[in-house]
Amino acid sequence: MSHTTIVVGGIATARLSRTELAARMALDSQCARTGLLKYPRVVSSSNGFVIAAYHRRGALHDALQQADIIDADGMPLVVASRLFCERPLAERVATTDFVHDAAEVAVRDGLNFYFLGAKPGVAENAADNLRRLHPGLSVVGVRHGYFSESEVPGICEEIRASRADVLWVGLGSPRQETFAVDNREHLRGLAWIRTCGGLFDHYDGTSRRAPAWMQTAGLEWLFRASREPVRLGIRYLWTNPIAVYHLVTNTHD
Repeated sequence: MSHTTIVVGGIATARLSRTELAARMALDSQCARTGLLKYPRVVSSSNGFVIAAYHRRGALHDALQQADIIDADGMPLVVASRLFCERPLAERVATTDFVHDAAEVAVRDGLNFYFLGAKPGVAENAADNLRRLHPGLSVVGVRHGYFSESEVPGICEEIRASRADVLWVGLGSPRQETFAVDNREHLRGLAWIRTCGGLFDHYDGTSRRAPAWMQTAGLEWLFRASREPVRLGIRYLWTNPIAVYHLVTNTHD
């Protein structure tokens, strides 16, 4: 199963809906289990912050250049594609929404997830909550994101031993993307290494998401900034203008 891409904000972005992306996960998992997929695919997301950071030519840029699939986790990306592309993005693929599509497929096909990231206890709570939402979901391992580089080989061995099909990595950017591309050779047998940002915090049950109308209007960033003005407000002040510039000047088929 192949997919087409368009350039959105300078990043090659997959023209895949959430349903199509979940189907790709299922197919890749079958291929990994039969040995047809040599290394796990690195699957990541693009949004305004990612676009701004990507053009700084740092670690995130280098990691995303090696990713296999980059989806659009931001309504401004979808809007830009509709303005400047003949074949725009089908929809926004928000990771916090896509995890439900992925979980449904995982339950149907008997796929195994592993959660890596966030503070101690957060990923465990997220796993429990997602199991309640999707009875039969198999999360075969959970580990927090506070570890040293010397621990990485042991963590990779543990993940492989768990027989996970999809590793969800929530370490923040660019650490999660760098971890994914640096360790895919050490995670052979898995189908996907899926970066997921603050997914575990969201399903830990302690954080709220923006109202649906703000998500549709592309204003979820404003809701998040209002809840964390020091950390996120300042970040959006410098990332948003840069992202808008690249969305306008570097979005095309």
